[in-house]
Amino acid sequence: MTDGFATSGRGMQAPSLGDAAYVSLKDRLTRGAYRPGDKLTVRSVADALRVSSTPARDAINRLVAEGALVYAGPKTVILPILSPSDLREITLIRIAIEGLAAELAVSNCRDEDLEKLRKIQDKINSALDRKDYGEALWHNKEFHFLVYRLSGLPHLVALIENQWLRVGPSFYDLYPEFAEERRGVRNHEMAMEALAERDVGGLKAAFENDIREGYRRLRRALDVRGGLNGKT
Repeated sequence: MTDGFATSGRGMQAPSLGDAAYVSLKDRLTRGAYRPGDKLTVRSVADALRVSSTPARDAINRLVAEGALVYAGPKTVILPILSPSDLREITLIRIAIEGLAAELAVSNCRDEDLEKLRKIQDKINSALDRKDYGEALWHNKEFHFLVYRLSGLPHLVALIENQWLRVGPSFYDLYPEFAEERRGVRNHEMAMEALAERDVGGLKAAFENDIREGYRRLRRALDVRGGLNGKT
């Protein structure tokens, strides 16, 4: 069997392994485990996920079909770099649907959920102190999606995750500015305060502010990169 992506079938590999690899790789992308422009191969993905080449190839092919990865050669895919127009579109969608999830989360939040959020935020703060931005991003998704799942609408959460799949790799460009100024930390603290007070508007505002501030930083990073063929 070659190490290329195209296959004539799933062979003897159990579909569940391919599904698990897909979920795991997708989760890594949404958490910012890879950066825009990074190149991936079947072998590198298989090693990272600790699976064989077949489920790794299946996961890559599915994510290419979803637009999260693009082919760069017969055995290589890359993480696309967002254009300014892509970033703006994603941001507008995120504000709408993540704000809705936040609104719906308030009535379902329990004391134990708040405690979980505080513990996650402690991990984020510790990672930022160490300048371990990859670790901070890993826990950042846990924080956001714990709240979004409290909406009780799994399909809405899936829609949110689809946008994170597109923008997740770009989150690295938030740093070190976000770490130095603790912008994300401040927004998370506002979110926890709003949840504790059952403040629907306050929680929605905290997440929307987090998204908008992130957008401004990511847009500046795109401008610095240049070479975007004049897209706006």
